[in-house]
Order: sequence, then C-alpha cells, then structure tokens
Amino acid sequence: MRLQQLELLLALSERGSLRAAADVLHVSQPALTKSLRQLEEEFGAQLVIRSSKGVRLAPAGELLAARGAVALRELARAREEVAWHNASRQASVAVGVSPAAASVLLPGALARYGARWPRVRVRVLDTLYPRAFAQLRTGELDLAVGPMPRDGDRRDIADQPLFTSRLVVVARRGHPLQRATRLAQLADARWVSTGPQGGPGDPAQLDLWPGGPQDRPSPVVCESFSTLLALARELDVLALMPQGFFSYFGRGMSLVALPLQDPLPATTVHALWRADTPLTLPARRLLDLLVQQAQGLPAHGESGGTGALRRGAPAP
Repeated sequence: MRLQQLELLLALSERGSLRAAADVLHVSQPALTKSLRQLEEEFGAQLVIRSSKGVRLAPAGELLAARGAVALRELARAREEVAWHNASRQASVAVGVSPAAASVLLPGALARYGARWPRVRVRVLDTLYPRAFAQLRTGELDLAVGPMPRDGDRRDIADQPLFTSRLVVVARRGHPLQRATRLAQLADARWVSTGPQGGPGDPAQLDLWPGGPQDRPSPVVCESFSTLLALARELDVLALMPQGFFSYFGRGMSLVALPLQDPLPATTVHALWRADTPLTLPARRLLDLLVQQAQGLPAHGESGGTGALRRGAPAP
C-alpha cells in the first residue's frame, strides 16, 4: 500500500466522484481507477460503491479511510517536526482546554512556552468534556486539558492528573437565593447546565431531586462558558462553576458564589493525549509546563500538585 492510495481514498470520500478526486490528486482517471483496484485486491474487500450519482465509501473503505487520515496526519506532523529541527521552521501544537484549565493554567504556561519556543505556533481550542476524546483520537488535538469521563473505553488515552477543581454554585448579585446556605433551598430554582448530562456542569449531581431528573425544572443547557456567564449575569438562574473560573471571571461580571454549608463536588482536571502516538517534542514541552504550572497553583479553591493527586491525597 502506498501513501498515494490512502490520499486517493480520502479524496473519494470528500469529493464523491472519480473525476473530482483525480483532479485534486493531479492524476488521470484511469490511473486512479487502477490504483483503487490494486488497493481493493490488497485488502480483499470492496472499498467503494459506484452508482450513477458517483462513488461513496463502502464500510470497509470507511474503516480504512479513518485510519488512513490519522496516518497521513501523523506523517505530516513528523515531516513538520523534522523540518523544524533541521531548519528552525515553524511547528505547531494544538491543545484543547476546559474553562477551568484555560483560566488557571494556560496563561502562565503559554507565557513561559513562548519565551522558550518562539517558533512554535500554539492553537488553543475551547473543548468541553468529553468532546476532547474524539478530537484526540482523530488527531485534531495533540493535548487536551480537562476532566476525565467516568464511563467509556479510555485505554487509548494517556493522562496526567493536574489539579482538583472545586465547584461552586453561582448566581447574579441580587438573586433571591444568593444567601442560601443549604442545597435543599435550591431545588425549585432554575438552573443553567453546561456540558453533557452527568458531567461536571450538570446540577443533577447535587442530588437535589430524589425522584430523579423528571422532578427538576428543565434547565437551560449551554455549550459555552461565555454564554453561561452572560445568562447568569442577566437572569435569575443558578449554575455550577469551577472555583478558579469563578475567581477569574465571575466576580468581574457581578456574580456571587452562594455561601452553601453542604459539601459540593469537585472534579480532577487531567492532561490527556493519545497513548498510541508519541507526542511531538514541542507538545511534550508544553505538557511539561502545564504540569509545572499546576504544581504552583495558588490557594484559591484549586488544589495543585500532581504528586498529591497520584498518592490520592484529599484536596485541601
């Protein structure tokens, strides 16, 4: 199998016709057809389905194209890294971050990273749990920083615990419940939820509704923490928010943390990467700085230090 054959399969998937794929790859249509036939013979399976409307990938072709896309992306990264080492050309690192990580880790880590690796372009994506896993597996991200999903197969993902993020319940200043001290007082309130059901931003984890989710008022679900801040500032709603994120952004937007006496959950933030693919040197150095930044976190509701987390020490 040649790399050009993988490129052919991806071009067919994207373009939907032999002629368009041949134009993209700058080869003749007969040469493309021959290459495709050789690939099908090598794998002993039909890879594309032809019809009067064009071509589409067969199930076996979709499997091969998914793996091939990752292989081609990794090869491109290897070329980029070698070229960067040989000629000091610009390399790149893509990192996905949760809101808590973006506020308490990223500024300090990137400041030090830019001083040491000025030629590396860092691409930062906002990534809500658990979407980062899919982005890591496809190669869209080199690193992700955020919570670990509780369920699902994670054997292909390596992780490094960074810090424990305490959660607080927040509301706008002047909310009727802003002085509530018990969770039971919040059962009839309207909530804004962030992320997936059962995730760190879902108020269902507070066990306010013994009868189950059907007993609670329907929450507003946000896919963005910037939207959450805007809604919480303007509406009489409650929301769960990482303490560090609230400290950085919430107070400046006239939000308050409720003085609850009941214990609130916490979540551990991890650095994540693909276990079956070695990190590039620039990505590894960024990971090192994120770990160092976590170890030096101030005491503002986040507990830093990967050593304590590995030993299972409780958050202070």
